[in-house]
Amino acid sequence: MSLYSERHGKRLPKISTYNISEDAYALLLNLCSRYRKNLTEKFPKENYDGFTGERYIDFDENTYDKDIHFRIPNLFRNEAGLIVPPQIMDNYDQFALLDLIEFYAKNIRDIDEDWNNQKYKNYRYVIVHNTARVFKTFQNEVNDLFTEIGLLYILTDKKIIERKIKDGVIADSIDNEISMVPEDGLRSLLEDAVALYRTPNNSARQDSVEKIWDAFERLKSYYKDLDKRRSVIKILEAMSHKNAKFYEMFDSEFTDLTRIGNKFRIRHHERNQQDITDPNYYDYLFSRCLSLVTLAIKYLEDDIQKGR
Repeated sequence: MSLYSERHGKRLPKISTYNISEDAYALLLNLCSRYRKNLTEKFPKENYDGFTGERYIDFDENTYDKDIHFRIPNLFRNEAGLIVPPQIMDNYDQFALLDLIEFYAKNIRDIDEDWNNQKYKNYRYVIVHNTARVFKTFQNEVNDLFTEIGLLYILTDKKIIERKIKDGVIADSIDNEISMVPEDGLRSLLEDAVALYRTPNNSARQDSVEKIWDAFERLKSYYKDLDKRRSVIKILEAMSHKNAKFYEMFDSEFTDLTRIGNKFRIRHHERNQQDITDPNYYDYLFSRCLSLVTLAIKYLEDDIQKGR
């Protein structure tokens, strides 16, 4: 929703961030709470009304709380053990909140609620349907809130949360390009690398760099009928269209990335390797390696199907 000051350029641009503040946490937790009864299929409770002598289904708060305690142990709770938003100076795990949102996304179902009797209103009951059209409403609300508060995350149609990449490292077409790679092993490594890079948890960024370097190393041996160096030469010749200056540029990049992979703690963990101390370096390294690999795969011949 665009407000007056936004439409007329009177508002400062939102600050985009991966950090979920206490206020943002509270808004997202409240959003989830509004959909709590949509989890009734997973947490049903059979109640009995002594006045009417009728049994009915409602949401089981107690079982829900216990399940979440074991399923998402790092979700913030107060001293009484209740799930609440953190306050300033509280230590909290913001990724546990993203886990909770994914849990809701994967388990919400369409429901109806009603009074047993419109006149006396003895109790309200829940009817659970075998559909999940409500997911789209939940998804839109979550993503709208992410946008409103400047959080660089998105709840996807796969019901998982991915981080939006600040500087456009991953093009929208990347999934389609990777799917066209003929060799199963290389394609699988690239898929894993991109999926890890999109994962919100910071530790996944390190894993994504390891995977993209694994893909780079496998790329160099793509042509099985050639040794590794000659396989690289064949790739370089295709990439450069046998233009000497472009060949030299791409060859230099292959050499540099190989040296980086050996010198820094990316794929190997020997004591003499340099640790990567700034998490922002992972973005740079991933972007650099991915750029070269995705360019190279455009020129790969379908040697798998040729039987080589």
